[in-house]
Amino acid sequence: MQRRFMAWWFVLALTLGLTGCGYNDFQRLDEQVKASWSEVLNQYQRRADLIPNIVNTVKGEANFEQETLTKVVEARAKATAIQATPELINDPAAFDKFQKAQGELSGALSRLLVVAEAYPNLKANQGFQDLRVQLEGTENRITVARNRYIKAVAEYNVLARSFPSNLTAMVFNYDVKPSFTVQDEAAISAPPKVSFDKAASK
Repeated sequence: MQRRFMAWWFVLALTLGLTGCGYNDFQRLDEQVKASWSEVLNQYQRRADLIPNIVNTVKGEANFEQETLTKVVEARAKATAIQATPELINDPAAFDKFQKAQGELSGALSRLLVVAEAYPNLKANQGFQDLRVQLEGTENRITVARNRYIKAVAEYNVLARSFPSNLTAMVFNYDVKPSFTVQDEAAISAPPKVSFDKAASK
């Protein structure tokens, strides 16, 4: 009887200890990070799915800058070649590689849309304009999803680095998770530099 009583006290003490040292918070925040990352991936995939239609529409415009189109196609291929899995958020090197590829794709698409402004037929093409609106909406959703991920990771990482919850992190392998860097955000928000001299002369 006494052993059973002691066993119950041990379980109770262990439960209270795990609760007090942040174990339950790690469980909650880890799931929150995974959910927010999944939304980032969904929006990136939505963008990737739009690109073939955009490229095919632009191809129909005579003398459109082939270099611009090629860069978009190559950037999409590079970005989609990286397996976008939930495990990326636990691998800083893979995360960085994935984000750089997505950043290159953002830059290539941005340039394409700016260059398209020099072509009246594209500006008057309702199909292209519809695709452009969809793409811009997707880019906005990507920004929102990324911001939610950044917030979720920041909350998680504070817990992982703070005492005494950092001890729980060590015991249960709750490592600090990678997030988007200031350089990432600056590169995505910077407008592309485009010269219309070549396009205007065609």
